[in-house]
Amino acid sequence: MRKIAILMLISLLVGKASEAQTTYINMGSDNYWLLDRMETLNGRFSDTLCLSDKQESRKNAIRYVEHMLGQMTDSSQIGRWSAVDKYNMAQMMSEHGEWAQNEEGVIPSKHPIFRTFYKNQYNWMYIKKKDFFIAINPVLNVVSGTQQNSPSTNPMLKGMGNKVYYNNHDAEVRGWLGKKIGFYTYFTDNQEVLPAYMYSNTNKLYKAIPGAPYFIEPSNKKTGTYNYIMASGYVDFAALRDKVNITFGSGRNFIGDGISSLFLTDNSGNIPFLRARARLWHFNYESINMQLTQQYIKGSDTIYNKKFSTMHYLTYNVNRWFTFGFFESVVFSRPNNYEFTYLNPVVLALSLNSFNGSGDKSLLGWTMKAVIAKRVQLYGQFMLNEFRGKEFFSKNGWYGNKWGVQAGGKYFNAFGVRNLDMQGEVNAVRPYTYMAQDITANYTNYNQPLADPLGAGFVKAIGILRYEPRRNLTLMLKAMYYIHGSDTGAANYGNNIFNPYITAPKGANTYGVKLINGPRNECQLVQANVSYQFRRNYFLDLGMIYRQYSNVSNIYTNKTTIGNIEGPLNTQLIYFGFRANAPRRDYSIF
Repeated sequence: MRKIAILMLISLLVGKASEAQTTYINMGSDNYWLLDRMETLNGRFSDTLCLSDKQESRKNAIRYVEHMLGQMTDSSQIGRWSAVDKYNMAQMMSEHGEWAQNEEGVIPSKHPIFRTFYKNQYNWMYIKKKDFFIAINPVLNVVSGTQQNSPSTNPMLKGMGNKVYYNNHDAEVRGWLGKKIGFYTYFTDNQEVLPAYMYSNTNKLYKAIPGAPYFIEPSNKKTGTYNYIMASGYVDFAALRDKVNITFGSGRNFIGDGISSLFLTDNSGNIPFLRARARLWHFNYESINMQLTQQYIKGSDTIYNKKFSTMHYLTYNVNRWFTFGFFESVVFSRPNNYEFTYLNPVVLALSLNSFNGSGDKSLLGWTMKAVIAKRVQLYGQFMLNEFRGKEFFSKNGWYGNKWGVQAGGKYFNAFGVRNLDMQGEVNAVRPYTYMAQDITANYTNYNQPLADPLGAGFVKAIGILRYEPRRNLTLMLKAMYYIHGSDTGAANYGNNIFNPYITAPKGANTYGVKLINGPRNECQLVQANVSYQFRRNYFLDLGMIYRQYSNVSNIYTNKTTIGNIEGPLNTQLIYFGFRANAPRRDYSIF
């Protein structure tokens, strides 16, 4: 893949490049919520945006905001947007002002520091010439919290401290060269003391820190500090002006409109990728080739084995209020080789190529999204991992019925209250989904699921209430409840996607598999958070989490390769944070 990427980059560099390169809005940015809100309240989807395919182009986003701001004087638009909406649009314009039509959308600062730094309000250093642009910003995210865990009989709590700590710091750089090459880099050094339930996951199940790649374990795993580096970056070229972009780098992508996704989430570590993206008429298309890290047992420092994935995602705006999409992916591993047939960018090519006699992990999926009454957005996903019509419709519980479904909705200006937004969704995934016939081709990266962090064999409901009563102040309430099966001893009930599916029960036991298979686990989580933005992208956060986890059958996982998971566990966490140019650290993903 590396050689192919280099050849493609060279061909783009020596060719006649267009002036339509771009950079992309970071994952976790509040800008995505604003863009989603704008599309829904406007009552129609934009052909230049595809918010179910993140990261989104800064250029396309800012051109859309410009268009909406230009309509503010229309009689049909008066009264639709609140003062907070207009303020947020103007602030977003300034944050990414280099992509405005006149390339001068930034707001100058009245008081730059030493006449050098923060010459405009949102960038520590901002240099823009005719053929060169660069913006440099510091990155800092410090969270300090205290946790209380019970019951005291849980053996995991022995020696567990009360401190929760997160320190993420360094810088980000973005810019362009000759208006032909866009570039971005984000580099941070991280130190973290985990909440008890994340510690349990990190040390007992996956041997991975959620969202992180390789990490260094402390001598005292329960109270010590975990260290890891997060490095992402990319270069972007326009293969066809304002229509097709090629991006090569390392980072995260997300496919879907929900809080979670059945296809691809940003929960695992950064992934090297080569991406082609096209916006043509009512169609939005993306092809991503990725290099993943195979499942491993953490030990002494070594180079972990790699595997690969190719994903295609195509959406079509059927009309102004309804969008339909198709997704396909394959994860594969070849010793000292690459499966070149998977480079075919044509939709359905992966599905056809998957019948090559290999044990590659293939998925098919469909998406929909609709806007109703300029207030409500409905969305959904359906994912199919394996299909036999006779077994699927017989309702006999065949273990090979591997599928997942998501259904959700967003309600903006809920109950007539301006800037009060609600979102709710349900996700369900059958056991044995995302598994492969061996541990090399499962749907994972860096010992973390590529899709929902719960893996398979679960039902999960999530709700979010978000309110902006005034400028720069955001109140958020999140509630989550899920039921998840667990594997016990040597039994493979289909819940741990790191197990090969060839260890599933055989013969008569291949039938009667339920959605919640094996011992039943339940989890309830409530989170409240207050964020105050005292300068663009500078936040103060105050929040709390209450999480209650139990295994109804009082049977806990005992796998020789991954250790024990202890339970039940109740956690109360209170935290305070300061962040600059960084998303909030999410402790509520499972």
